[in-house]
Amino acid sequence: MGTFRKRRFGDRSDGRRLRTLDPFSVMIPFIMKQRTDSSNYFSDSVEITETERYLRAKRSNGYPGMGLLHMFIASYIRMASQFPGVNRFVSGQRIYARRDIEFVMIVKKEMRADSPETSVKLNFDPSDTIYDVYRKLNEEIKRIRDEGEDTDTDAFANVLSKLPRLVLKLIVRGLEIMDYFGIMPKSVLRASPFHGSLVITDLGSIGLPAIYHHLYNFGNMPFFISIGAKRKMRELRPDGVIVDRKYIDYKLVMDERCCDGFYFSQAFRFFRSIVRKPHVLDVPPDVIVEDID
Repeated sequence: MGTFRKRRFGDRSDGRRLRTLDPFSVMIPFIMKQRTDSSNYFSDSVEITETERYLRAKRSNGYPGMGLLHMFIASYIRMASQFPGVNRFVSGQRIYARRDIEFVMIVKKEMRADSPETSVKLNFDPSDTIYDVYRKLNEEIKRIRDEGEDTDTDAFANVLSKLPRLVLKLIVRGLEIMDYFGIMPKSVLRASPFHGSLVITDLGSIGLPAIYHHLYNFGNMPFFISIGAKRKMRELRPDGVIVDRKYIDYKLVMDERCCDGFYFSQAFRFFRSIVRKPHVLDVPPDVIVEDID
């Protein structure tokens, strides 16, 4: 991310080992060994009146289809640029700062119930704006749906799925051991939907509410965020006038070993402020904060 330090002994290809953590943080991965043991669940609602005006203006100015998904991704990237601790991960009972901001999404190749799913994995830079997110995401989804090409994940899964189950079990175990010691092949890391900064799913696009989605013990994905459908509420203003307001709900499952609770609270307070007033996403951040040594 940004001006990343040179790789040292103990680092991984996808992350830099954090060496100045406090002793309690160092011990936590040995006590809470699995990601599912370490999951915290967070739910929030954000009033999006100004957000909707912002997105309507973008669509009118040459960005058709720009919506809440683009804005949520861009907001998360901006949060990671200021609170890099949210882009950490735990692997091999050590805590690392991730080298890239990697989003994973599951998309339908066609909008039919029987259409196959595929995963999209996109790399972002902490300086990316909402325009960068719009371009990268739309280009990749369009390529998959128009050309019908398999992603690296599809190709890797196709090979493994044809193996006898005992052989497949041994291969997966071998990958887990390599991942533990930080020697997983880069080609596997690029293809794996279980390695990255965040899985994001927009259930609101199909009219469903947000859900809490579990994390995976395989890999090193520390966050899963689910965005729900927009909803309207009638509220009483301080002056006694009843107004209609629109909200968006989202739910997040996170690996608590990455940061302490206070850090998470500050980071997601910042995230919430961006979602409510996303105009700052038009330009890169003034400063990009790098994680500790």
